[in-house]
Amino acid sequence: MKKTVFCGSATALITPFTSSGVDYDAFGKLLDFQTENGTDALVVCGTTGEPATMTYEERDETVRFAVKRVNGRVPVIVGTGSNATHIAVSNTKKARDNGADAVLVVTPYYNKCTQEGLLRHFEAVCSATELPVICYNVPGRTGVNIKPETLEKMAEFDTLCGVKEASGNMDQICDVFARVGDKIDVYSGDDALTVPMLALGGKGVISVASNILPAFVHKMCADFFNGDIASAREMQLKLYPLVKALFVETNPIPVKAAASMMGICKDILRLPLCEMSEKNREYLRREMVNFGIEL
Repeated sequence: MKKTVFCGSATALITPFTSSGVDYDAFGKLLDFQTENGTDALVVCGTTGEPATMTYEERDETVRFAVKRVNGRVPVIVGTGSNATHIAVSNTKKARDNGADAVLVVTPYYNKCTQEGLLRHFEAVCSATELPVICYNVPGRTGVNIKPETLEKMAEFDTLCGVKEASGNMDQICDVFARVGDKIDVYSGDDALTVPMLALGGKGVISVASNILPAFVHKMCADFFNGDIASAREMQLKLYPLVKALFVETNPIPVKAAASMMGICKDILRLPLCEMSEKNREYLRREMVNFGIEL
């Protein structure tokens, strides 16, 4: 088994915005909120952080800010994926220079490359860095799926240390664990499937829900690892209705709305993402209250 970047809950962080740029005051408070409530790692400029609508300068500054603010308390993992291999390589090198502890690399999107193309893409990224690389499989957003047999080949790359598996296909997920579970770390990329994946040998979750519930998601994982399976199961089922509400529209639209309701940041997204419909906002608010979040 290769180096483990984290065990437990890593938050796929939102990026707070103002009307003119990144809201570093709110972002700093969010980082502190996370580290003070048990989050085991932080993902900066992953999909939930809206990097697709940030400039390269904004991304670099956001990463540098996070690394400085976190100050080694937990690992900082930086999203560096692109649908152009040379850009993914460049982003990964920049992440290293900016102080990242590891990188999260999503599959190339839109291009719909073959499995051989995926293999070559990740080989290029992994061979360009000494940082631990976690690949990210989310075919519902990218249009391409890392098949388990392809991941098995990728697991031979020296710096490929983990996979964020968000296919939502439990048959495929079982195949992934059977093929690579003893070679690389497998993380849930779906808040609704965290405990089921831990039961198969997962090392944790890269979570959207933990933006607003860092202590809860951390404890759910910790209870499982400490042998209190009944508690982890109960917490997963308690979380489930809220998770459904957090994904009623495209991520990160709902979680950013939820964070704004809690006073964490302003509800500002960048087009083409836009604010939630009023109907869905009320649904989200209702599930937050039902969960026990005070608004």
